Amino acid sequence: MTTAERARVRRSTPAPEPRRAPGRIAGALLIGAIVVGVVFAVNLLVPGALDISLPTRAQDGLTLAISVLIESLPFVALGVLLSIVVQVWVPPGAIERWMPRRAWARRAVLSLLGMLIPVCECGNVPFARGLLMRGFAVSETLTFLVAAPIVNPIVIITTNQAFGFDDGILVARLLGGFVVANLIGWLYSRHPDPDALLTDRFRATCEIVETESGGRWRRSLAQFLVELRAVMPALVIGSALAGAVQVLVPREALLAIGSNPVLSIVAMMILAMIVSICSNVDAFFALSFASTFTPGAIVAFLLVGPLVDVKMIALMRTTFTARVLAGTVVVVVLFAFVLGLVVNLVA
Repeated sequence: MTTAERARVRRSTPAPEPRRAPGRIAGALLIGAIVVGVVFAVNLLVPGALDISLPTRAQDGLTLAISVLIESLPFVALGVLLSIVVQVWVPPGAIERWMPRRAWARRAVLSLLGMLIPVCECGNVPFARGLLMRGFAVSETLTFLVAAPIVNPIVIITTNQAFGFDDGILVARLLGGFVVANLIGWLYSRHPDPDALLTDRFRATCEIVETESGGRWRRSLAQFLVELRAVMPALVIGSALAGAVQVLVPREALLAIGSNPVLSIVAMMILAMIVSICSNVDAFFALSFASTFTPGAIVAFLLVGPLVDVKMIALMRTTFTARVLAGTVVVVVLFAFVLGLVVNLVA
């Protein structure tokens, strides 16, 4: 948010009590740790006491949900730490002075910022929240958030290892991510009220962070707890949804249409939104479909997955309104579909 937007928020939104919120979060974390400890102790002292037999489908869904959660946790933690560095430790104006003055150029630079941050889409959400708190515009932050999971050194390396330059998949993914991110940033830069694109809860979080006094370490701890409270429930819910949908939607139905140049793109986009694989490793997952699906379908999978899978949508909902998420999903899906058709024609 800009300075004027933040001032308007302060006038319109009553400031929460900054001291009590971190205390409640710490208490909840302590209770959660105690519960986990008790469960492990009971299982150690009385083996078999907690054995619960679940139907096979429920077990598969639970396993998939936990795997998505475990895969995402390190990147979320790294993203929170990077957000704290940007918000608390980087001096005011240190980032802004390197930004171009023209709006389109600022968005272009921010869309390449992911080159310096080896974090997948999960960790980019807290980092983007830190940019917003620092005063970056909503459209600029969205541009970074959409581009960073693809324009990322680890993602570039893994995609190259999986496909090389075969069928232009690597080039199409990188250029597609850059273009669609700047397209979304441009669309939302034209919104008459950028403040309306953010959730009330995020604006309240800004108030907590801005009113927190004390040294940098105290402010860092306060923001760490606030960010965990905002991101972790969304991550758990998103992981659970990803696991449930993977179990309920039969993959055989998606694979049956893999050879069709149009339907294969649709199928792989649906699969990308369902499986919610980290963008750092999704290229190897997509490689297993390369012999069945068209190159355009693979590109659509690699573009849609990091940007609008169910886990990413749940995380973005902590900051942006449902209307913003719906618009972003529509733009990404349509763009990926068109790009996939172009790749199929050229390949």
